[in-house]
Amino acid sequence: MKAILITGGGSGIGRAVAQLFSQRGWRVGLADLDAAGLVDTAAMLPTERTTSHVMDVRAPEDWEEVLAQFAAASGGRLDVLFNNAGVAVGGAFGAESLDVLDRGIDVNLKGVVYGARLAYPYLAATPGSCLLNTASAAGIYGTPGAAVYSATKFGVRGLTEALDAEWAAEGIRVRSLMPGFIDTPLLKANVSGSNRNVRETVIEAGLELTPVEVVAEAAWAAVHGDRVHTLVGKTARRLAFASRWMPGGLRKRMRAGRV
Repeated sequence: MKAILITGGGSGIGRAVAQLFSQRGWRVGLADLDAAGLVDTAAMLPTERTTSHVMDVRAPEDWEEVLAQFAAASGGRLDVLFNNAGVAVGGAFGAESLDVLDRGIDVNLKGVVYGARLAYPYLAATPGSCLLNTASAAGIYGTPGAAVYSATKFGVRGLTEALDAEWAAEGIRVRSLMPGFIDTPLLKANVSGSNRNVRETVIEAGLELTPVEVVAEAAWAAVHGDRVHTLVGKTARRLAFASRWMPGGLRKRMRAGRV
């Protein structure tokens, strides 16, 4: 039985991906700092092939413990590590506290790096394995109002591309998801320097929210396909097109506050 370990499995994209892969016969490991969210997600999945692990992706010792626990339950298999846990960091860069910036960098980038490095022996021991990282449309072009979030997602994008090349000879596929705005609890985060949350800001800007079920199908396609990056949603596709073919125009729109 194939096995996937999902960080950020307590809600949002992680929960939707867990449900989809479980429905298609996979063993699922759920990892999250949110213990209550893990309980809720696990209740949606078959008990006999689901494990739950409370962990902080910023802690290497948590990674080591959870990977060992999951491998013990899966018979040593790690077909997919879905490096998905992340936090929203939005607002005026000059108004952000260093604590908020540090948390964003630690969770969104260092957590992904730790996962990739510490899962490597398990992926290498599983034929046809895949490391799937959640990047973002914010990793296509720098996003004003989300500078550090964007920087971390560029980092995830770069890590994905580098490891795709580095691990190819070992048969480990490395992929990323690059979604636009997804309808998840992450959008409830407050925007620094305002009285609005991310969801309200997105809707006010006239941008679309993509359902998590669409992202889950994209994750399945990414794991089973050959594209390094999988774009999800209209915003991501528009940004990718504009950054390649109309970079000057895109820069003007960004400077004017229009995506």
